[in-house]
Amino acid sequence: MKATAKGRLDALRGSTPRLTYSARSLAALENNPRCTLRAVLDASGSDKGKIATHAGYPAPFGQSSFAFARGKTFETMVKANGCAELLRILRETLGLTLPEAGYEDLAEVGGDPSPATRHARTTRLLVAAACGQGEATLYDSPMLRLVVGGHPVFLEPDLVAFRINGRFYVVEIKSFPIVDEQADPISVRAATTQASAYIIALRAMLADAGIEPGSVSDTIVLVGPKDFTNRPTGAFVDATKQVATLTRQLARIESISDLVDLLPEDLTFDLAIDEAKRPHRPVPELIAALEAVPANYRPDCLNHCEMAFFCRSRARAEHSLDVLGSTVREYLGGIDTTTMALGLAREDWQPNEDQAEMAVALRHAARLRDEALREAAGVAP
Repeated sequence: MKATAKGRLDALRGSTPRLTYSARSLAALENNPRCTLRAVLDASGSDKGKIATHAGYPAPFGQSSFAFARGKTFETMVKANGCAELLRILRETLGLTLPEAGYEDLAEVGGDPSPATRHARTTRLLVAAACGQGEATLYDSPMLRLVVGGHPVFLEPDLVAFRINGRFYVVEIKSFPIVDEQADPISVRAATTQASAYIIALRAMLADAGIEPGSVSDTIVLVGPKDFTNRPTGAFVDATKQVATLTRQLARIESISDLVDLLPEDLTFDLAIDEAKRPHRPVPELIAALEAVPANYRPDCLNHCEMAFFCRSRARAEHSLDVLGSTVREYLGGIDTTTMALGLAREDWQPNEDQAEMAVALRHAARLRDEALREAAGVAP
């Protein structure tokens, strides 16, 4: 990243300490790749949670203590006795041939749990394994690293990476149930997208040793409770799309200067934090700064972005179709706002050539709605 761009990003962040990326924040990039506001805030290391709260739109993110404890208990069970349950799943449920399995715990190195030490040992072992020199098959809690926007990011997955037939696979252990071989699509997507960050990081690690990307599979193994029991089961999930999208987003961050150059030179998201760590930036001033950057709100932003409630309010104020979701937005191609859609439906708005066909459909839908309302009210047509 250019030094000038780095300086601009530091100025955007202001006096607030820089936040580093995590697997969760990297995964969120894949969920909404067209959002400039998210890209700029993340690249500058700005604290989106504090910014949203000070602007008056706090996001109630965070996992309950009960859910966290349940997840840790399930993960511990899957990994117990050298990942005995995971081996059973790989062999019985997924039909993989693993006659022998070596196990390596990378949670610490000789009592040293520091990310740098763990990453160094992870690199040595996995590179050796990729070269056919390692004996282990399962690698518990490997420490991975990515350079994002010129800053190193350590990724500490709650997963196991395993190697079979010359390829590494990423395993995501989650506590949501897999019922009749199906799981909640939103939860599966979140787990798969997060795993894609690990795939990219693992490929980057091996690439430094001259090992091709194909040595890491795009398919992940998702492990969760079977049906409504606590017995683990597993499923293969294809993460190819998420890996490709996140790779593009990471490249976009490297060229963030192209986005920054389009922003006002005096723009900053600085909260004017005092010695007591309290923000003093006037709220209208902060909101004006945020509104100077294009945002791309979607309803699923509420699941993963701290700025979601602010952006939703902004989209509503602009009568944007974004608040109705991508399906409606795509269906109403050529129509940008709810005001325009209602105007076409009520014949208060004359459609242009591109909107003519959609205007007919909207007016037909409006007539059907009016008829249904009259019938419900007992009014004769």
